[in-house]
Amino acid sequence: MQPGSQHMNSCVIEVAVGVLLRKFEADALTSESSLRGRYTYDSFLLAQRPEGKTYAGYWEFPGGKVEEGETLLHALERELHEELGIKIVRAFPWLTCLHIYEHAAVRLNFFRITEWQGELYGKENQQFSWQNSSSLTVSPVLPANTFILRALQLPPLYAISNAAEIGIEIFMERLQVALENGLKLVQMREPELSRVAMRELSLRVVKLAHVYGAQVLINSDVELANEIGADGVHLKGVQLAACSSRPNLTWCAASCHNADELQRANDLGLDFVVLSPVLPTRSHPDVKSLGWEAFSTMAKNSAIPVYALGGLCCDDLEKAWQYGAHGIAMLRQAW
Repeated sequence: MQPGSQHMNSCVIEVAVGVLLRKFEADALTSESSLRGRYTYDSFLLAQRPEGKTYAGYWEFPGGKVEEGETLLHALERELHEELGIKIVRAFPWLTCLHIYEHAAVRLNFFRITEWQGELYGKENQQFSWQNSSSLTVSPVLPANTFILRALQLPPLYAISNAAEIGIEIFMERLQVALENGLKLVQMREPELSRVAMRELSLRVVKLAHVYGAQVLINSDVELANEIGADGVHLKGVQLAACSSRPNLTWCAASCHNADELQRANDLGLDFVVLSPVLPTRSHPDVKSLGWEAFSTMAKNSAIPVYALGGLCCDDLEKAWQYGAHGIAMLRQAW
């Protein structure tokens, strides 16, 4: 069954899962005021299932079953206290996945935890380890948890290019500043440029971004993305509707505006989506915005990360996390 599928029955076991994130330690080049210093977490906690449990020896994100009468967060607070001896201070709803094991069907409700109290201690004699998604050193990982490792590679900010409006050379200057401040994910979207001009600009952007370890997705043009060595493609809504399979690129994202499109992206196994418009925007003042509550209702059932887009700035990131967003996508505000 595809992650995120919402086919429910009375036998599904609700599970609350915590992804404990350890913050990047800022140095002179990555101060708390920079994007990297403020919002980057460089490692996460995995725990090993102890002897006597199903899948003993497998590594997983800690958590457990939701008991009758508990909210998801209350269940997670109880489980992490029982397993690791800590008290959650800051937790944000994130991804939801229905997974079918041979012995049970479980719906995993993931939270990102950025602050807690107490020293970690394996109260069930389980081992635990801080890991990085790009260089995992423990195995095997519980099958239902592996898709989270992919999601953890995505940064909190997705910047959309705006070169035609501000000028190409000015854009390149501002891109370099953003990359120096920690920007790691860029979408090249320039509908006003010819394909020749778009190709030339995108080549420059990919070359510069890769120097800083950032990744670049090309809007709508799979052929161009492959041709210039970009890292992926970002599909338009109409392309998402017509798509029969996931494009064969490292990263594949899509623009969504409703729950059906978001489910379609989940079913195709895309890597992430942008859901918009959350708030009123300058570019589309007549388009009705979703608002945070509607955004949350749609995002909470997704197994793939959802970026919030529309009328947002960097200061809105934590609010976006509170409503289940992976992060925020920005056009003009990014530059």
